[in-house]
Amino acid sequence: MRTATETIVGFARTVRAAGVAADPERVQTLLRALDHLDVLDPSDVYWAGRLTLCSDPADLPRYDRCFAAYFSGRTARSVRRPPPVVISRPAAVPVTDPPPDGEGERADPRTATASRAEVLRHRDVARLDEAERIEVNRLIALLQADPERRRSRRFASARSGRHDPYRTVREVLRHGGEITAVRYRAHRTRPRRVVLLIDVSGSMTPYADALLRFAHAAVRAGGRTTEAFSVGTRLTRLTRELRHRDPDTAMTAVSEAIPDWSGGTRLGEELKEFCDRFGQRGMARGAVVVIASDGWERGDPSLLGEQMARLGRLAHRVVWANPHKARPGYEPLTGGMAAALPHVDDFVAGHSLAALQRLAHIVNAGRRRA
Repeated sequence: MRTATETIVGFARTVRAAGVAADPERVQTLLRALDHLDVLDPSDVYWAGRLTLCSDPADLPRYDRCFAAYFSGRTARSVRRPPPVVISRPAAVPVTDPPPDGEGERADPRTATASRAEVLRHRDVARLDEAERIEVNRLIALLQADPERRRSRRFASARSGRHDPYRTVREVLRHGGEITAVRYRAHRTRPRRVVLLIDVSGSMTPYADALLRFAHAAVRAGGRTTEAFSVGTRLTRLTRELRHRDPDTAMTAVSEAIPDWSGGTRLGEELKEFCDRFGQRGMARGAVVVIASDGWERGDPSLLGEQMARLGRLAHRVVWANPHKARPGYEPLTGGMAAALPHVDDFVAGHSLAALQRLAHIVNAGRRRA
């Protein structure tokens, strides 16, 4: 069983990966606070962490989700009561005099743990061991890939904006012809649609699971405005399977739904099928389309280029995530990538937790490449 310090530092690492500024100084403050509290009391742990690690109101929902996921193995948008914590008290460590001339000095274990967490964020998911993979999968489930909001044609009442003559006149009539206030209106906003196309061919096998888990987090965050498909030798819609709350249950359902797992790659044909069946009918119109693939195309690259151009005309933005982009010396020289890149707005990596966090930020921010 882990000691209390290891458990709390691991929790702080999870909170930091979720976007809360839980720097080493705040973590040390939390540990000092718990020295004066009951570390076995979940309420004490919850409030001590909330008061020391969170510095902004926006941090509170992230903190609650991390607390629920870390101590109870589930994800939740909010928690009213902290779940039970199972940790053990550390054994007393005798205090000894420091060795002369700085010999035998050891690094603070909490700092070393934070360094390992940062290394894990940037490590290629294809090279993770089982324990590291479980940790990364848990952090992927906490990603907030919320879609950006777009302006709607419909109006709603507002405190400022355009004058609303109809509501103003009704207000005047209601008060017997006396002008009491001028009413305004502004455009409503609604979430922009997000579509994810995940390559599950043989060359993408080391990365497909992590990318599908990213798709699960995006579908869970985006609701009805987010769609997900797998591409390989066939196009398979996975949105329904990815709506399961539990990531492992969703992955099991996805594995049963995909008939061409670890098969070949026909990106051009699958993209054409997507545009014909879904994109042209409205799913891709004004949407952020994310394609996660290494670009190995067994078919005609010119067909892929034609369909990428077609998709670019339909979509608000096209993002391509390639797991090999981060490798030293990588150049997009394959036929598929060379044909697709002229029609891509954002070309990013997709090989690590940090890369997936950046991808989520792009989906959230709604940037268009200049």
